[in-house]
Amino acid sequence: MSLELKNVSMKVDGQTYIYNTNLTLQKGTMNVLLGRTLSGKTTLMRIMAGLDVPTTGQIIWNDKDVTGMRVQDRKVAMVYQQFINYPTMTVYDNIAAPLKIMGKSREEIDEAVKKTAKLMKLSEMLDRKPLELSGGQQQRCALARSLVKGSGLVLLDEPLANLDYKLREELREEIPKMFKESGAIFVYATTEPEEALLLGGNVATMWEGKITQFGETAQVYHNPKNAITAKVFSNPAMNFLRFTKKGDQIYYGKNEQRLIHDALKKIDDGDYLAGFRPNHLQLEQEDGHLIRFEAHLNVTEITGSETFLHMTHCDDNWIGLIHGVQDLEYNAKLNVYLNTRHIFVFSTDGDLLHTASYAEGR
Repeated sequence: MSLELKNVSMKVDGQTYIYNTNLTLQKGTMNVLLGRTLSGKTTLMRIMAGLDVPTTGQIIWNDKDVTGMRVQDRKVAMVYQQFINYPTMTVYDNIAAPLKIMGKSREEIDEAVKKTAKLMKLSEMLDRKPLELSGGQQQRCALARSLVKGSGLVLLDEPLANLDYKLREELREEIPKMFKESGAIFVYATTEPEEALLLGGNVATMWEGKITQFGETAQVYHNPKNAITAKVFSNPAMNFLRFTKKGDQIYYGKNEQRLIHDALKKIDDGDYLAGFRPNHLQLEQEDGHLIRFEAHLNVTEITGSETFLHMTHCDDNWIGLIHGVQDLEYNAKLNVYLNTRHIFVFSTDGDLLHTASYAEGR
């Protein structure tokens, strides 16, 4: 079982929502669409479901062209942010609703509902109404209804976005386990890199209607092939710095320079774009090949166990994620340090230079 998008694009009133896209998803896989709001995630899922017909290209399901086929005629289920349950019906009847529409027998319905309810940890709540459930249980009910009909493709459009933190954490851990047993293809849209990493499987990073990279989630995180993918797969967003290498020196900022003694020597002389994640900036100088930057503090956000430092280095706005509570004055001058092993080196066009890959410790 597979879903293949061949040269799919989507235009509405002359505006491109999805650029030419090729993507293949296999049976029993969790596939995350990761991107910011308006990056094209929902549009791509609607095309997969058959709710929208692509402007160009084909949708191939199990080697059959289903482009233009009605969504009712496909084995597809879609779950949204909102809890779409029938409030006057019990959890049992909510889950059973698709099977009744399909004309299944009472015995078939009962067996399928109880099996799915067990998978979703709803067995003790089948006689309750949705409004008697917690938010997480209501979303489980909606998920159960999507799974019960044996859909080969399950599309989850930010299904946990409206839940509180504790419930999101609980379901993020449970969802991969729940869905592994079904054997369906799952596509999960999110704006949060942490959620993509927790769910595992594969990830497609999206930016302005384009898939910038697709592959195993951990692999894409550690080895983004371009600066846009690195930006999408970083929260807070990745910091960037333009620099020039000449011999054993690198030059950056306003006449700042540094002697290099490590893997940066492997790249040729020239202009580059360095990328580094906020959690790799530090306020203390430790052992290792460090680059020191002089920055100005703009805003401090204390979360309790961590502090976000919004700062300016020359014309670049950076964010540092520092462990612990940092009580710093507004507009203070900061010395921040970066270990060179945490740097992604891109060409000035934004392509990752694999000859200067520093995966260790990321």
